[in-house]
Amino acid sequence: MPHPTRIADDVYESARAVSAQEGRSTAEQINHWARVGREFSIHETAARSRVEAALAGMLAVDELDAAESKVYNAEVRVGIRDRLRNVDFGAVLAGRGIVTVALDDEGRLVEYHPDGSERIVAEQPAP
Repeated sequence: MPHPTRIADDVYESARAVSAQEGRSTAEQINHWARVGREFSIHETAARSRVEAALAGMLAVDELDAAESKVYNAEVRVGIRDRLRNVDFGAVLAGRGIVTVALDDEGRLVEYHPDGSERIVAEQPAP
């Protein structure tokens, strides 16, 4: 029986794009990827051990063979994407005392100060 779950937008969109080529629905493609990933993750192999050692910094990346390097790079890419989704860069920079500048919802350029204050730097030009 299927269980409802949230899927990251990037995973869903990738699955939607690939599913037609693979002859699967989007849900079937996500399930396929999950099963392949599960099988890869649960089967402890020498190659997997080497990739995990490289990820932990216990083995130099240049010691991995071509196939191991592909897995290592995939793990790193996914790890970076996952971490970036959970980082509030404004809060991190404010904690370091850095003023940031960004567009607000109205298209104005705004300075955000570490003390929580804001200053509009430029208004959006009229069309």
